[in-house]
Amino acid sequence: MTVIEGEPLRILDRLMVDQPALAPLRTDLERAYGLAEATYLRGGKVLTCGYGGSASDATHLATEYLCRFCNDRRPYPAISLTANGEFITAVCNDYHADEIFARQVWGLGQPGDVLIAFTSSGKSRNLVRALEEANRKSMQSICFLGRDGGFTRGLATLDLLVSGKNTARIQEAQKLLFHVLCEAVDARLPK
Repeated sequence: MTVIEGEPLRILDRLMVDQPALAPLRTDLERAYGLAEATYLRGGKVLTCGYGGSASDATHLATEYLCRFCNDRRPYPAISLTANGEFITAVCNDYHADEIFARQVWGLGQPGDVLIAFTSSGKSRNLVRALEEANRKSMQSICFLGRDGGFTRGLATLDLLVSGKNTARIQEAQKLLFHVLCEAVDARLPK
């Protein structure tokens, strides 16, 4: 696992000062940073997915990696599995909505890649299937969870659980966490 030091460590320290309610997630956020950094250093890619409002967060994260976050730098490979409406509707028609992300992980994911999934409830069967497929392909995975984690909890390599009952507050906290993750990766990876 990557040792957090330098600017990424300062970024995580600032988050804990600014948002003390997220302090219990510090160790898991450090591990998430390590997974993302290691994925990119070995030439892998990030796949993201989320259902409902969390689909926007998945696409947002992939965009931050593929385009840029704070500073100009090279693009890091990231694909939002929520962004292809034609594919998603075809899978819903030919298979089942539970398979919309799993089929993409099957077709696009490789060992050495990381799947980052978002759910505010932990009850999206299509995310469960995506995480199962990532496990089958020996991929690493990070799941941003809400509430009590639902039946998705424990399926990923690493869970970042924002407990609570208010979906909007959960999504806001998840966004803050993944922005810090982007900033920390930007601070240390090759430009």
